[in-house]
Amino acid sequence: MMFGQRLACLFFLMFMFMNCTQASTHYNFVVKEAPYTRLCSTKNILTINGKFPGPTIRVHKGDTIYVRVHNKGNHNITIHWHGVKQPRNPWSDGPEYITQCPIQPGETFNQKIIFSNEEGTLWWHAHSDWLRATVHGAIEIFPKKGTTFPFPKPHKQIPIILGEWWKKDILQVLEEFVVSGGQPNVSDAFTINGQPGDFYNCSKPGTFKLVVEQNKRYLLRIINAAMNEILFFSIAQHNLTVVGIDGSYTKPLTTNFITISPGQTIDALLQTAMSPPNRNNRQYYMAARAYSTGVNVTFDNTTTTAILQYKILNDTVNDDVACRLTGQPLFPYYDLPYYNDTNSALNFVTSLRSLANQDHPINVPIEINKHIFSTISINTFPCPNGYNVNDTCQGPNGTRLAASMNNISFVFPNKIDVLEAYYFHINGIVRANFPIFPPLLFNFTGDFLPLALQTPMNGTRVRVLEYGSNVELVFQGTNLVAGIDHPMHLHGFSFYVVGYGLGNFDPKRDELGYNLVDPPLQNTVMVPKNGWATIRFAATNPGVWFMHCHLERHLTWGMDTVFIVKNGKYKQAQLLPPPPDMPPC
Repeated sequence: MMFGQRLACLFFLMFMFMNCTQASTHYNFVVKEAPYTRLCSTKNILTINGKFPGPTIRVHKGDTIYVRVHNKGNHNITIHWHGVKQPRNPWSDGPEYITQCPIQPGETFNQKIIFSNEEGTLWWHAHSDWLRATVHGAIEIFPKKGTTFPFPKPHKQIPIILGEWWKKDILQVLEEFVVSGGQPNVSDAFTINGQPGDFYNCSKPGTFKLVVEQNKRYLLRIINAAMNEILFFSIAQHNLTVVGIDGSYTKPLTTNFITISPGQTIDALLQTAMSPPNRNNRQYYMAARAYSTGVNVTFDNTTTTAILQYKILNDTVNDDVACRLTGQPLFPYYDLPYYNDTNSALNFVTSLRSLANQDHPINVPIEINKHIFSTISINTFPCPNGYNVNDTCQGPNGTRLAASMNNISFVFPNKIDVLEAYYFHINGIVRANFPIFPPLLFNFTGDFLPLALQTPMNGTRVRVLEYGSNVELVFQGTNLVAGIDHPMHLHGFSFYVVGYGLGNFDPKRDELGYNLVDPPLQNTVMVPKNGWATIRFAATNPGVWFMHCHLERHLTWGMDTVFIVKNGKYKQAQLLPPPPDMPPC
């Protein structure tokens, strides 16, 4: 090759590299149906740009991007930017009938996404009905230009998206669930990057494979996009070093598995070996299975897998040839916890600590001026008159299952969203009296609780917070109907998880054990079964912000509420005006 040709080739490669690594500021999301085949059958699913999982968004810390969402599908939809705080800009946050009315078929909404101090991995997903089952994707947030990771630069960065797959149409699954009044049908498979893996029928050819080189460091951006299950994740004969959660850095934590709740993201470094741990086998399963502790609660007890493959050295042909391997990949039999391993689940989540150094300081609220104590419960409603008990009241003893926070089962408005009602002073949509304490005190985690406690009140109740309030919120799990873990997610904020415990929260005892030095900064917290978790945050983001359990069935049942943070004194602390193309109701 002549020198000029070599130089031209070099410039072309440099150009391609720059275009692959630079963050775009404008994205075009087309919502449309696309056929996908999994588990021996084909169905149409809702996608973004025909992709499942959807496209990855790449930004730098502090960027602002613009996403044009055009709905060519057959259903209303909204898109939520999970964990992006959107300072002063709830208009683009996305939860249906909370901050916007849905984007109707044929319509378009131009969303402005404002990043602030997030750094690491977040994700985006649909926030209408259960459409996020297939409408989701990763957000990779790189350090601010001119700065670096607080850990050695990885050789490559790979999104690992954990999900669920149903053979039925997801909206049919939702409809049958709502009509029945009971538990939803469990998924037919879990997935890793959209593929079920080797242990399911008709799935082996599509299993996701991550080809790695020896003695290299990889950053796995792990996302739990599953609908209804907390998951364990592990890689055979390989440790992971956790360095971030929910778009915030943590102190390095080396572990042979992780526990990750729906909605959560974990950044983990994978250091490959100088030579494959097993010289006779260069393939290792990465595997995920459910963590589920609820009594009489059905769950998907299958295991999804992907393959970690060591590239054969000195083979420069291509990855396909370089990975000619024989034998079954090794499985993490001794590392992947069992379904009900509470000790492993809690040991992991309680071991996380913020990085909390000079370059990445933390600011835990110390002087608290707003205390909230909220029970989070599974409930039941009596079977309404005229309902067929066998078909529509399949909860315990012929009831309909529900869920609540402080005995309020949230009801979504359906004529206008909460944000517009608040901004334009429209009365009668919400009641600003969500209780800051449960209406009744009882042994929340007792084994035999009166049936009368199981029935909540319905309502669109919200809680108004003064701008600048330092909020402490204690989530208290209860054993009403069925105690279970709850991943609680707050829009518009990250919060410090200052404490966990089992049993009933006792302020005199448990506050003494709070971590106020280096608590992890998260947007989703796993509240343990029949236990509690305490979070703290400063209410410095004016707007309307949804809070809910990220188990989709619990959100549907009503384990939700809304915080309205009032404007501050100065313009920089006040809500931005609505964009001109807000979807109409």
